[in-house]
Amino acid sequence: ANVWAKWACELLFGNGGRGLPGFMIGRQLCVVSCFFVIARVTTVDIEDDESNVLGVGDGAQKFFETGLLGALITTIVASIAWQLVAGAFPLQFLGNPITYVLLRVCLFLEATGICSGAWVLAGIHKSFAGFQKDEVYIGTAEERAARGKGDKPVHGDELGHLTGGGFGAAALPFEDDDKAPEFSARREKILANIKTLRGQVKEAGSKQETEVFEQCIAMEVANLETVNAEQEKFDHVLSKGTDAKDIEAGADEDL
Repeated sequence: ANVWAKWACELLFGNGGRGLPGFMIGRQLCVVSCFFVIARVTTVDIEDDESNVLGVGDGAQKFFETGLLGALITTIVASIAWQLVAGAFPLQFLGNPITYVLLRVCLFLEATGICSGAWVLAGIHKSFAGFQKDEVYIGTAEERAARGKGDKPVHGDELGHLTGGGFGAAALPFEDDDKAPEFSARREKILANIKTLRGQVKEAGSKQETEVFEQCIAMEVANLETVNAEQEKFDHVLSKGTDAKDIEAGADEDL
């Protein structure tokens, strides 16, 4: 594992969970500072008897004089573009030493306390709105899996925010061949649980106990269906990847 990515994650998710929100505050301070500096540098004021910059029209010249050109450049180059890159390639982005240095700078800016009022306002907003952790609304990973709403291990053709449909997953090397035995083990475990629960149904001493065990069996059956669907999708993606490799190999032989 990349040591820079490891250090960056320790900064972001350590310190009792304050690293990430602290970074967001410091990042905003950093971006706003860049806005002011670049806007000041790119703002062009001309005298009445001088010609427009590069001979542009009066409308474009008025736009240059507002300072919005610097804000536009900062938004695209210094903010949005890097967010897209980080969203599509998070490990490579976190593994860059420059990212770690900038992360330290943002956390330092937050530690100065310039925007500590943001923590107070966030706490007030949380109290009024009654916000709670995601697990309260959607359940834990285990609870979602038991209801057949577990996380998808394979995302098909979705490889990242920047790839879109241009680089399908089937056309790239598939590195999850070792997951195939996992489905069998999960299926065997679920079937064993169902067998045990059915035995408990027979030994139940009341109607309520029977209903509870039957609900558990239904959850296990739903989980089994989820495993079967995941394996079917896995096999489909794997077969598409194999076909793509065969086509590429055939093209190489023709050359």
